[in-house]
Amino acid sequence: MDYILVGIVALLGSGLTFFSGFGLGTLLLPVFALFFPIDIAIALTAIVHLLNNLFKLTLVGNKANISTVLRFGIPAIVFAFFGAFLLGKITHLDPIYSYEISSNTYTITVVKVCIATLLIFFSLFDLIPKLKRLEFDIKYLPLGGALSGFFGGLSGHQGALRTAFLIRAKLKKEAFIATGVVIACFIDISRISIYAKDLFKLGDQLNYYMLITATVMAFFGAYIGNKFLKKITIDTIQLVVGILLILFAVLLGIGII
Repeated sequence: MDYILVGIVALLGSGLTFFSGFGLGTLLLPVFALFFPIDIAIALTAIVHLLNNLFKLTLVGNKANISTVLRFGIPAIVFAFFGAFLLGKITHLDPIYSYEISSNTYTITVVKVCIATLLIFFSLFDLIPKLKRLEFDIKYLPLGGALSGFFGGLSGHQGALRTAFLIRAKLKKEAFIATGVVIACFIDISRISIYAKDLFKLGDQLNYYMLITATVMAFFGAYIGNKFLKKITIDTIQLVVGILLILFAVLLGIGII
């Protein structure tokens, strides 16, 4: 039953988030956390996320816009280290508010509220017609990369911010998805390198069969999502991204994620 649950979440998460460019890790982490301590759950999620992005790279990587990858990706990687450094400084700050639902404790923090506010703001550009017609000059891509990388290092939620900026970069749908995948791979490799020391310490605690199950099912989800790509318009992708951004932001802001 454990493997079925993990497999279904990985399949649906990978397929549904293929177009948005974020969300697989957010969906997988709570499921892994049901069966493992949080540090092991984070490690398993990171591995699946990286392997799935590498698989998506084989499906759509050749469509990536190299100029956007460089303008956005390099600042993202650099500022991820600044975010991680700041995280170490604010880890012990008291939360704004904590509450319980069905014996589960949820915590609202300054970081989550800030990111949620930004995400809701960005989502409006994909949902409100007048704002959708606004154009961001390509010169702002490095700023988007810096913010995405910074908050990725700070909280791990870089995917949604990355998508919020890239969706406004006037890329074709294939290039939009592929470019996000390439950048995500860079950031995943960066954070896996940081986790590597702890991963080696886990040794036999890692459930390799569950890891393989999640990875394979995520591959299938990405493959199915890629098959539907030609049937999806960029307007549809913008609508999906906008809705998911708001949902993600609300759940993040109130401490559920």
